[in-house]
Amino acid sequence: MQAIVLAGGLGTRLKSVVPDLPKPMAPVAGRPFLAWVLDRLVASGFESAVLAVGYRHEAIRDHFGDNYRGLALRYSVESTPLGTGGAIRLAADHVTAFPVFVMNGDTFLELDYRAMLAAHQQANSHLSVAACREQDVSRYGALELEGDHIQRFLEKGCSGPGFINAGVYLISSEILQMIPAGEPFSFEQQLLVPRVQEIRPLAFRTEGRFIDIGIPEDFQRAQQLFAGQRQA
Repeated sequence: MQAIVLAGGLGTRLKSVVPDLPKPMAPVAGRPFLAWVLDRLVASGFESAVLAVGYRHEAIRDHFGDNYRGLALRYSVESTPLGTGGAIRLAADHVTAFPVFVMNGDTFLELDYRAMLAAHQQANSHLSVAACREQDVSRYGALELEGDHIQRFLEKGCSGPGFINAGVYLISSEILQMIPAGEPFSFEQQLLVPRVQEIRPLAFRTEGRFIDIGIPEDFQRAQQLFAGQRQA
């Protein structure tokens, strides 16, 4: 299994608590948050990961190097911000096989990656999305599901329990070709949302813990979540 980890975020909303660091390098329970994400990949049996980096990418490379606990690391460096889609397309130059997992370096999800891969292959899907159950979907927006497929991505503003897009994808080379090369492009807003009926993404349901450290409140919640935990 291979992964592309989007780790180029500026962390604008975290400036008050984490100045001058890429968001995935924000310290959580004494370690960069990205280390917790990579630990999950190591424990799940991944062979390699491409870190899609940009802002202060040297800080990430200096800390993790080319190998993290047996996980081979490659770096895809954006000279200018390319958005999620552009970053995925650029990083895919370092991928040797498809399908490939894509995930965010500033979110953590307890997920059975092997089970998601098996479901993806069994369904002969081009795109699978980790659908995480949350008690309140208001911050994230919700997924409208029909059976095992996503019908619509609903905007933020709905409330109550439901499934959200947890930002972990399994994509085929066919999906990659839908992303223009070398230009800013939003994977979510310019591909997933407008072409959802055409692509019919598979929803892989999970009820594992999910956290996004993008705002100070959840950054503090992450400190409590990982306090006392050892690496996987």
